[in-house]
Amino acid sequence: MREEKLAPSGAPGASPSAPLTPLHQPLLHESGLKHTSGEARYVDDLPAPQGMLVAQVVPSPHAHARLRGLDTKKARAVPGVLAVLTAADIPGENNSGAVVHDEEVLAKDTVHFLGQAVALVVGETYEACRAGVAAVQADYEVLPAIVTLDEAIARGSWLSDEHKLERGDVAAALASAEVRLSGELRTGGQDHFYLETQCTLAVPVEDRALELCSSTQHPSELQALVAHLLGWHRNQVNVTVPRMGGGFGGKETQAAPYACLASLAAVKTGRPVKVWLNRDQDMMWTGKRHPFLTRYEAGFAKDGALVGLAAELVCDGGFSTDLSRAILDRALFHLDNGYFLPAVRVTGRVAKTNLPSNTAFRGFGGPQGMAVIEHVMSRAAEVLGLDPVALRRKNFYGPAPRNVTQYWQEVKDGPLPRLFDELERSSDYRRRLAEVQAFNQRSRWNKRGLAMTPVKFGISFTTSFLNQAGALAVLYADGSLQLNHGGTEMGQGLHTKMLAIAAHELGLSPQAIRVMATATDKVPNTSATAASSGADLNGQAVKQACEALRERLRPVAARLLGVPTSSAGELLFAGGRVFLPSRPELALPFEKVTAEAYLQQVPLSATGFYKTPDIHFDKATGRGKPFHYFAYGAAVSEVEVSGLTGEHRLRRVDILHDVGASLVPTIDKGQVEGAFIQGWGWLTIEELKTDEKGSLRTHSPDTYKIPAFGDAPIDFRVALLENAVQDDVVHGSKAVGEPPLMLALSAVAALRHAVAAFGPKGREVHLGIPCTPEAVLFAVERQRAP
Repeated sequence: MREEKLAPSGAPGASPSAPLTPLHQPLLHESGLKHTSGEARYVDDLPAPQGMLVAQVVPSPHAHARLRGLDTKKARAVPGVLAVLTAADIPGENNSGAVVHDEEVLAKDTVHFLGQAVALVVGETYEACRAGVAAVQADYEVLPAIVTLDEAIARGSWLSDEHKLERGDVAAALASAEVRLSGELRTGGQDHFYLETQCTLAVPVEDRALELCSSTQHPSELQALVAHLLGWHRNQVNVTVPRMGGGFGGKETQAAPYACLASLAAVKTGRPVKVWLNRDQDMMWTGKRHPFLTRYEAGFAKDGALVGLAAELVCDGGFSTDLSRAILDRALFHLDNGYFLPAVRVTGRVAKTNLPSNTAFRGFGGPQGMAVIEHVMSRAAEVLGLDPVALRRKNFYGPAPRNVTQYWQEVKDGPLPRLFDELERSSDYRRRLAEVQAFNQRSRWNKRGLAMTPVKFGISFTTSFLNQAGALAVLYADGSLQLNHGGTEMGQGLHTKMLAIAAHELGLSPQAIRVMATATDKVPNTSATAASSGADLNGQAVKQACEALRERLRPVAARLLGVPTSSAGELLFAGGRVFLPSRPELALPFEKVTAEAYLQQVPLSATGFYKTPDIHFDKATGRGKPFHYFAYGAAVSEVEVSGLTGEHRLRRVDILHDVGASLVPTIDKGQVEGAFIQGWGWLTIEELKTDEKGSLRTHSPDTYKIPAFGDAPIDFRVALLENAVQDDVVHGSKAVGEPPLMLALSAVAALRHAVAAFGPKGREVHLGIPCTPEAVLFAVERQRAP
């Protein structure tokens, strides 16, 4: 596939001297200036509709209890309270579960986690609602609660059956291995900590319908769940997403309960109702990244070649299914990372606990799976006394037969060897490694570590039918365009990429295009903006819609230029003009062509639709092709550790990441930087603490720490892999949202290197995740022990 960097739209043979398009070029985030000036409006910023009410949830004070009675009389009598709603007030299906219908919007008989909604108080002010919540009298019979993953495993509390992927004779491979490693790895949860908490405004309109404005990554699913709750058809519910102040997966399914509550209250009161969670409520009541426990056994040859791997993964799903089964599947799919596993058996299961239902989070199980194999590779290098970079490179996927994953998908022409080679040179890895070793020789209390790790991440929804998207492009007679697509903007720059694609196809400047708020009445039946596929799917749909408009304009422009209709295909659309390459001086302004098209009664709106081809997976056999392609990257991290306190910091990070032919390099670099920092936070800083009653103790910034400016690398270098055009993806690009998060695993490997320097050569490192200062200090003390 040819790089299209300099070609104007409709110009397959355009020369490098042709006018540039916004595509493949640096571009400001379409809302960047609005973000910094405060002009950008989120749901809670919108002007309050006349008569708007607010609502507050009545939460369960127990992690598991039978709800024996609920007295709301005193709450209804509180001044300013207009309604107190319970499960009995729901006219349709009392459910907000996206896949399995196991999440009651309002608990009816039993509560399953501390904070579960048992009632909703609706009032004129938040103060009145809070007083109403305090006045609700609930009678509970407390039941035994499971609040840890280990307890769930011990008691056989499950949300799924076992899922297994297997290839080769694992038992024989392990039995014949020259070196065998066994152990377990725990990876913790992570709060999404989006800047904008959960929020939905529901407005009743005529014809017994609702207009919802919601901070959600999945407006169509939210539309469906609200319709089911009310016993309505979906065409009675319209959902608009202006933008989100962050999502990271936390608004894929978990916006639904609060949208359902706002909708129920709006219908019952006949007035607009907003449901908004404050930071403490959001952290206590919503799900997180899944904690995982993995037990494994790996076999290696003495030269570092992996010969076999067996692993059992269990994740904490919380009280309900949510997306946990798919998240577990992706963890199993990514247990290989970039390494060929000659013989492999991996199994997984979702445990049920009495905690909020854990949910999607950037990487969607992939990080937890990759953490296991990177842990195994680091251990193998320590035990075998081998260079970790050489050991990792030795185990990369390669030509057949070393090109088949544990789910039997072929890995074709992966660039990991090239990435490692280029990054090793550009980061000056070998010289710096020698410097680190010299520093460690002369420094008693501080030690440094250096490591390089890869990323291979599958792109597509693993639920095949979700790989679809639509778009609606609307041209006006003055040459301006309104662009609608099914993706949602949460700060990641999706709208900016769609704007660049539309501008390229029609030859417009970005200023001539307005990307509209995502809405279910413009583009129906959309998939969530998730799985790193937002630009892949919606970009193809936008491209198709704009191509349709351009082709309709060709004969109009040809007539205006006096060009034979047979030559209309040679016309170029670029720089806001339409012209023949041989006669650029006769160029027509784009708006003249659209004005004439209107007069000639040419339709000036078009839809686009795209579905990813050839995606399939048979869960029963564990075989298929769940991913359209793989995204790759590599990172070198250098850390310094204090042996007195366990404190550590990133001295330098070098990243080389494969985004194909980047649609907008400035956006993609920002995504790589942000993803790495978020991964660094998960792996080394952020720690969730829940007490024996199932109450989250770290539910605000004073107790739950996310990376701050001071936690960023002192020296942060990010480059995008060049000459890496991806076939069969919009304009040769690749997805970027999730894969770079796993690059932070290089920092964990670097911390292990630094910790190892505190002890005798050859002693294995025991370092838990998250690698907080306490965990690092414990590991250091263990290294120092006689």
